[in-house]
Amino acid sequence: MPGENLTRDEARERARLLTVDGYDVALDLRSAVGPHPGDGPRTFRSTTTIRFRCAEPGASTFADLLAPAVASVTLNGRELNADEVFDGTRVALDSLEAENTLTVDAWCAYSRTGEGMHHFVDPEDGETYLYTQYEPADARRVFANFEQPDLKAPFAFTVTAPARWTVLSNGARTGEPEPAGEDAAVWRFEVTKPISTYITTVVAGPYHHVTDVYRRELPGGGELVIPLGALCRRGLARHFDAENVFEVTKQGLDFFHDHFDYPYPFGKYDQAFVPEYNLGAMENPGCVTFREEFVFRGKVTDASYEGRANVILHEMAHMWFGDLVTMEWWDDLWLKESFADFMGSFSMVEATRFTDGWITFANRRKSWAYRADQLPSTHPITADIRDLEDAKLNFDGITYAKGASVLKQLVAYVGRDAFLEGARRYFKRHEWGNTRLEHLLSVLEETSGRDMGEWARAWLQTAGVNSLTPQAVYDSAGRITELAVVQEAAGEHPVLRPHRVAVGLYRRQSAGGALERYARAEVDVTGVRTVVEELTGAERPELILVNDDDLTYCKVRFDEASLDTLRSHLDSVTDNLARALCWSALWNLTRDALMPARDFLDLVLRFGGRESDIGVVQMLHAWAHTALVHYVAPEWREEGARLLAHGALRHLRQAEPGGDHQLAWARFFAAVAHDEHDLRMLDGLLEGTARIDGLEVDQELRWTFLEALASRGLADEGRLAAELARDDTASGKRHQVRCLAARPSAEVKARAWTDVVDSDRLSNALVEATISGFDQPGQRELLAPYAPRYFEAIERVWAERSIEIGMSVVRGLFPALQDNRAVLADTDAWLAAHEDAAPALRRLVLEARDDVARALRAQRCDAAAHAAAS
Repeated sequence: MPGENLTRDEARERARLLTVDGYDVALDLRSAVGPHPGDGPRTFRSTTTIRFRCAEPGASTFADLLAPAVASVTLNGRELNADEVFDGTRVALDSLEAENTLTVDAWCAYSRTGEGMHHFVDPEDGETYLYTQYEPADARRVFANFEQPDLKAPFAFTVTAPARWTVLSNGARTGEPEPAGEDAAVWRFEVTKPISTYITTVVAGPYHHVTDVYRRELPGGGELVIPLGALCRRGLARHFDAENVFEVTKQGLDFFHDHFDYPYPFGKYDQAFVPEYNLGAMENPGCVTFREEFVFRGKVTDASYEGRANVILHEMAHMWFGDLVTMEWWDDLWLKESFADFMGSFSMVEATRFTDGWITFANRRKSWAYRADQLPSTHPITADIRDLEDAKLNFDGITYAKGASVLKQLVAYVGRDAFLEGARRYFKRHEWGNTRLEHLLSVLEETSGRDMGEWARAWLQTAGVNSLTPQAVYDSAGRITELAVVQEAAGEHPVLRPHRVAVGLYRRQSAGGALERYARAEVDVTGVRTVVEELTGAERPELILVNDDDLTYCKVRFDEASLDTLRSHLDSVTDNLARALCWSALWNLTRDALMPARDFLDLVLRFGGRESDIGVVQMLHAWAHTALVHYVAPEWREEGARLLAHGALRHLRQAEPGGDHQLAWARFFAAVAHDEHDLRMLDGLLEGTARIDGLEVDQELRWTFLEALASRGLADEGRLAAELARDDTASGKRHQVRCLAARPSAEVKARAWTDVVDSDRLSNALVEATISGFDQPGQRELLAPYAPRYFEAIERVWAERSIEIGMSVVRGLFPALQDNRAVLADTDAWLAAHEDAAPALRRLVLEARDDVARALRAQRCDAAAHAAAS
C-alpha cells in the first residue's frame, strides 16, 4: 500500500499545473470469461488517451496507474520507454507542452477485493459479473488517469465484452453494440459532463435489467425525461422488487427537483445491485451501484425497506452534492457525505411512506456518530486529510452521521428556507466545479443573514460531543422556579458550542396513564449554563427531556427524577421520537459507564417487547448484545445470557404472528441462545419439529439459526454442506463460510486464520464472512492464542494487502473479546514499538484499544453497582 499513496501536497501541485480537457478510455473485458490464463492475475486491456494543458511548459508531473504491465506510453507523439517511466503505481511525464496528449496502453488486473474492476463468478450458474468501485482512488486500477477529485474532465468510455452481456457506464449508450469478432461486441457511451475520476464506472455482465422512465414538466415549458434502469444478478431476479426501487427513485427525483431548482444533469439513472460490494452504495452519476444485499432473499422487517430507501435517496442527493459540485480535496469530504446523509433522511421523511425516518436517524445514525466522536481518532467534520490512506479512513461516523446531525442543527439555526436557498445558489454558482468549506458558508451567509464563521468554528472545525443535562428547582407548590441546561465537554475536546434545543416536560395524568408532553420551549444553549425562562412556573414534570425533537447533536443526560421515571415507565412515553431519544440517552449512559450494563438489559427485557417502532427494536437488540458481550461484569455474563435468551424467546412467542417484531425477536433469540433448551428450540424450528405460530423459517433465517448452532458445535461440516446444497448460491456460500468458521474447534480457527491472514485466495466477501464467523463471543478461551499472533501479523498484512482487505483484517481480528488489561498492555506495547507504522494502521489499532478500555470501564461500573446492591 505505501507506494500507492498520494499526498495532498502532491495533488495541489498537480492541480496547479494541469487542466484536463478529456479522457477516451477503451476497455477490453473479453478476458473476464473462460479459464484463468495461468500464473499471475487475470488481466484486461485498458487503453487511455488523456488531453490536458500545462500551465508551465517544460514542467514534469505524473499520471496514476496500478497495473501489472504497461505495453506502451506515448506523450505528444513521443513513445516513452514504459519500463523507465512506469514504476507500478505512477507514469512519469517530463517536458510537458502547453497542450498535451497522453496515451497509455496497459494490462490491468481484475480485482477480488471490491476495488477497481471487481470480477465475480456466480457459483449458481457459472456466469461472470463485473463492476467498478473507485472511491477514493481506485480508478487507476482500471485506466491511467490523474486520480484526484479537483481534476475533473469529460469521459468517453468504449467497452468490448461478450455480446450477450449488458454493459453500462455513466453516459447513455450511443447506438447499438457493434459486433467485434466471435461472440463479442463493442459498446460506446456518450461523453460525460466534467466529473471526477472516482465516480466514473463500468458495470458489465449478464445482469437482469428492468427499465422504467421518470417524466416531469419543467417550469419554463418542456419535459424532463429520465430513463431509469434497475439491475441485479440473474440468480437474484426472482427476489428483485424493482417496482419498489423505482417508486422510491421517482419520489426522490420529485423531491429534489422541487427543492433544488436544478434539473437532474446526468441523463439516465441506472441503479445496479452488485455482488461482493464493500460499501452500501456509490454515487456514480447515471449509474449508481449498491450492495446486492439490498435485494432481499427472504422476509425482512420494514426497517430494512426503510434503510434501502434511505440509501437510494442518499446516493441520489449526491448527484448534486458531490457529482455536480465536488470537494476540492478529501479534507472537505463532508461537503458531499454529510449533505447526502442529511438529505437522505430529509427527503425520505417528506417524500416517501417512511415518515418516521427521523427516529431511525436519531437512534441509528447518531449512535454511529457518538461512538466515532469519542474515539481517540475523532476529528473535526472538516478534517485534516494528508493523503489517500487518511481519506479512506475518514468515511466514518463523523463525516457521515455527525455531519448530517450538525446540518440538521443548522436547519434549526438558519431556518429551512434559508438552508435550501443556500443549496440552490451553491449548485448554480459552482456547477461542474470544485469547492471548499468557505464556498458553502458564503451562500448560507447570503441567504440567512447570519455570521456562519462562528458557527463553522464551533461545529465544523472542532471535535467532540457535548453533554446537556437539565437542572430544575421547584417551589413548595411543586412549580418550576428555575430550569437550566448545563453543558459539558470532554476534557480532550473542551469546546462548548451553541445549541438550538427544545426542552420538553412530560408527566402522566393518572397513575397508569401515558407519559405525555405538556410543555415545550426552544432555547439557544450557550456556555456552561443556560436558563430556560419560558418554562418557569410550569408544574413539576416526571420527565425532563433535553433535545426534545432531536434538533441538535449532543449526548442527552437526565436528572435523577427523570431517570427514575424512565426506569419505571419508559414504555409510557407515547411519542415515538421522544421514546427513541430516551433509549439512545440510556445507551449512552451505559457506554459511558454511568449506568450498569445489566440495568440497561433489564430495561430492554421489561420494555423492549412493547416498543412499537421496529427500527428501534432492532437497535435495542444490537445494543443489548453489545452490552452482554462487552459491558456486563464477566462473572455475570452467564446469568445475563440466560436472562436475555429467555426474555427473547418470551417476546418471540408473544409477538404478532408473521409480523416484523416476531422476525426481529427470532433473530435476536438466535444471537443470544444460551443453554441446551434454547439450542433445542432453534434446532426444532430449523428442522420443523418445533413451531411458533406465524414464524416462517425461510432460507435466510435458516442460516441465522445454523450459525448459532455451529458456534456451539451442533452443526458440523456435513450439515453445513447439506444446507449449501439446498441454497447453492453466492449468498448461500457466504453463509456457509461464516458458519464453518464459527465452529468451536482449534483446527477450524487455525484454518480460518490462515485463509484470511496468510493467504489472499478469498474474495473480499469471503474474507468478511470468515472473520465474522471466527470471532464468536462464546469462544474467548479458544481465541486467546490469536491475540499475540494478531500483533505479529498486522504490519505485514497492511503492507501486502489492499487497503480494503487490510482494514477488514485489522479491525475484524483485533482481540476485542479478550477484554482484559493484558490486551491493553499488548496494544500499548505494539503502538510504542511501531511509532513509524502507517498512520492509518495506527489509527485502527488505537480505535480498537479504546473500545476495550471503554468495555473495561463499563464492566467495573456494572460490578461495582452489583456489589453495592448486595
